[in-house]
Amino acid sequence: MRSGVIAQKVGMTRIFTEAGEHIPVTVLKLDNCQVVGQRVADKNGYTALQLGAGLAKAKRLSKAARGQFAAVEVEPKRRLAEFRVTPENLIDVGAEFTADHFVEGQFVDVSGTSIGKGFAGAMKRHGFGGLRASHGVSVSHRSHGSTGNSQDPGKVFKGKKMAGHMGDVKVTTQNLRVVKTDVDRGLIMVSGAVPGAKGGWVLLSDAVKRNLPDDAPKPGAFKLANGSAKAAAADAPAEASNEQGDAGEAAQPSEGGSE
Repeated sequence: MRSGVIAQKVGMTRIFTEAGEHIPVTVLKLDNCQVVGQRVADKNGYTALQLGAGLAKAKRLSKAARGQFAAVEVEPKRRLAEFRVTPENLIDVGAEFTADHFVEGQFVDVSGTSIGKGFAGAMKRHGFGGLRASHGVSVSHRSHGSTGNSQDPGKVFKGKKMAGHMGDVKVTTQNLRVVKTDVDRGLIMVSGAVPGAKGGWVLLSDAVKRNLPDDAPKPGAFKLANGSAKAAAADAPAEASNEQGDAGEAAQPSEGGSE
């Protein structure tokens, strides 16, 4: 299980394919998404990565938060989140994720805070049909109707669908397909709508109901603290074998030399 990333919702646009059809996409941006902490089983009882994104002013943080970022030598972050990972997918503190952490065509789950709608009636909040719009109803066409019971039990049960605060809750949209990534600008474009308003923070992770593509980097695609790019650990043996093959070819004598 790999780590997810913290991204910022930029907005929506569309991408044209070679066949001429367009795909509506949501643009997500990686804004200095770095590893700021590790959780290991021996010390914490579980394995996870703590990530931070964005930049925050140090004067707006608590003394404890400033000390936490200073201890790991990472700039203060605006948004923090934890992602459960398997022990082999732990990443060093200070590494910064890049957009190619997700490959084109794979499915992801996106979690964000939905747009707040304020106080809403039962028709808008729960999709009620309302009362009759002609005879028999007096200035209460959009009401939700009766909510109580008879003398027994004589109360309104908890969870009853009624008017109230709508939106501003955590929403997870599953199985959104990654259409395109832009590593230079740190952009990830996913097909469909993502919960939340423009500028909001979302958590992007591998889809739990789909298989991870074989070409997805493990433990991930990121840049180390010194700025150098880090490839997937699984790709290292293949690269080493290629280098050995190239060296073997160079060591073989030429036809002229053998004669």
